[in-house]
Amino acid sequence: MRGRSKRRILRAEKENPLEPPIPMKAPASDKAVDLLSEKEAAAELKRLADAIAGHDARYYQEDAPTVSDAEYDALRQRNAAIEAKFPALKRPDSPSERVGAAPTGRFAEVRHAVPMLSLDNAFDADDVRDFLNQMYRFLGRSAEDEPIVLTAEPKIDGLSMNLRYEAGKLVLGVTRGDGVSGEDVTANVRTIGDIPQTLPKGVPEIVEVRGEIYLGKGDFAALNQAQEKAGKPLYVNPRNTAAGSLRQKKAEVTASRPLRFFAYAWGEMSAMPADTQMGMVETFKAWGFPINDLMRRCETVDEALAVYAEIETKRASLDYDIDGVVYKADSLALQARLGFRTRSPRWAIAHKFPAEKATTVLEAIDIQVGRTGALTPVARLKPVTVGGVVVENATLHNEDYIRGFGRDGSILRADEHGEPIDIRVGDTVTVQRAGDVIPQVLAVDLAARKKDAKPFDFPKVCPCPLKTPVVRAETASGTEGIVRRCSGEFACPFQRKEHLRHFVSRQAFDIDGLGEKQIEFFYDHEDLPVRAPADIFTLARRDAANLKKLKDREGFGTVSVRNLFAAIEARRGISLERFVNALGIRHVGETTARVLARAYGSWSALHDAALKVAEGDEAAREEMNNIDQIGPTVVEAIARYFGEPHNRDLVEALVDQMETITDAEQAASDSPVAGKTIVFTGSLEKMSRDEAKAMAERLGAKVSGSVSKKTDLVVAGPGAGSKLKDAAKHGVEVIDEDGWFKLIAE
Repeated sequence: MRGRSKRRILRAEKENPLEPPIPMKAPASDKAVDLLSEKEAAAELKRLADAIAGHDARYYQEDAPTVSDAEYDALRQRNAAIEAKFPALKRPDSPSERVGAAPTGRFAEVRHAVPMLSLDNAFDADDVRDFLNQMYRFLGRSAEDEPIVLTAEPKIDGLSMNLRYEAGKLVLGVTRGDGVSGEDVTANVRTIGDIPQTLPKGVPEIVEVRGEIYLGKGDFAALNQAQEKAGKPLYVNPRNTAAGSLRQKKAEVTASRPLRFFAYAWGEMSAMPADTQMGMVETFKAWGFPINDLMRRCETVDEALAVYAEIETKRASLDYDIDGVVYKADSLALQARLGFRTRSPRWAIAHKFPAEKATTVLEAIDIQVGRTGALTPVARLKPVTVGGVVVENATLHNEDYIRGFGRDGSILRADEHGEPIDIRVGDTVTVQRAGDVIPQVLAVDLAARKKDAKPFDFPKVCPCPLKTPVVRAETASGTEGIVRRCSGEFACPFQRKEHLRHFVSRQAFDIDGLGEKQIEFFYDHEDLPVRAPADIFTLARRDAANLKKLKDREGFGTVSVRNLFAAIEARRGISLERFVNALGIRHVGETTARVLARAYGSWSALHDAALKVAEGDEAAREEMNNIDQIGPTVVEAIARYFGEPHNRDLVEALVDQMETITDAEQAASDSPVAGKTIVFTGSLEKMSRDEAKAMAERLGAKVSGSVSKKTDLVVAGPGAGSKLKDAAKHGVEVIDEDGWFKLIAE
């Protein structure tokens, strides 16, 4: 891939030694969900949560995805399947609770009036039929009672955007971000010709139009021709180029790029101009927004699938990239009844297109070491064009995958005798991609293998200067893991460097001017070494004491050094959740850091609790474990982290350099049931159980499947059984369905 260093592109995979997916319900190499033990399921959910969080950040924040859409989708599907079988194991950082990734911090953060959620995916006709049947079940009716009409439209591969108009004037343009908050890019949005600055008279007072900003294929090709003529690196693909163009600090740069827009959804509306999905989109067209003319209204699922087939045949001839077709319930009344899951609507789904493939030669296999010591093999490919994108790299996931085996010992690639096919340097391989990203190695052409090709010898020692032994640690179930890790931990320079890179990353301290090259430079510098986070904040003082100043060194200058030191100083104040995330505690990512921050409120409270947990204080452990979305795995990780003297010293030294660690913002709601834990039991007559749960969650309540001393309220319908006894046992208030509606109406 061009225009970016290979090292940067593949770094994400060092922490995510995943199995390669196939566009089906789960990666074929993974052990079947039905066969997982509880311990295996817990370990697998952890692996999936870490992997998906990393991929979200790289896609939504950095516009630099490192896995294909098919691989990403398969991870999410497997996570959902395991959670369905083991609901008690659902993690606090579960991907099913997240949308996108947090704003990068480069632009002002804006909270969406109505969350911008993602879509669940379908990969075949059966998935689409299941989606429709799930809607019928949720509503408690059948297709014979009243068929659900759908709309079908192309799924544009661009950047989601929310446009807010007040009194007919464009006042705000905000990216999706993490679905709750996005980035204010209003100045840049105003330069896009497809987006009206004002709306016609008579529109509602508040209008939020949502859609996709994209770059046409022809315009993208022209941009690359200009880049090549100027001797500059070529852009990788239209989606990333569009996203990067929109996130320019200077609006004139955005204006120079031929960005386009399709409208297809909405956020806050002070009045609804139509009562169907199709009607709303047609209204947008009347207001001056471009809409996709391939959108269709479908009376049956077969009609919807026919539209999918039609659009797929036109895919190559379209001047914009699409990666599937989106189906939505046409009736807005039904959309309101169906409501939302945590990260996606129940009334919409994306039917993805199959992956694309090509053949090339594997020229080398490199080993990279991640922040947790994981060794990940990376394939260096002879450049090949796959679906119009030049690719040079692919992840090889782990040692077993190279040997031809899956996670459970099953054979991934077999020869005519049923023996596993390994991957060797010099092999002719088939690579697959389902998005404009690094592909996966799918197959090996044995007929083209050279006679002198040798099996790849996976390193037994870390490639770091210490040559520390690498080990395959046990999984939670007690079996041998698939990941080899360097046993050197903080003594290993690769891991130290990765911790520092995480610390300055966008989702952590976000220090401009401290990128990969700078961390590498300062880590190895004799006069200005940076080996721990606190060292970053002493750079300016130490530079002032040196005879040879940083501004006089190659690669730096007066302005760049001044800007770097200013960026560092600006981060002496940071929010609590970012601070916690930056520490690099295993199992504590952005979501978990936010939960902990809101639970304890301040750094002093969280720090004291963490130290008590590390000391084995049972009361402190129970208190932390009882926090909603926090479980034993996170508690134990915090205990291990703060139980290590090196880590405590690192944290204390960092805190000494900080001026403010801002207390967490507490969520507020005026709902009568906000913050309460509700249990529904028995038959409900006015709405389905799923609708009742969804309603409670929208009102800020937590819905549980069992009654305990933590339960605040039980809503019981006819046929309620053991849960009523549990409610009496714990002294929990019980009301009927009418009482529930009366309560939430107060």
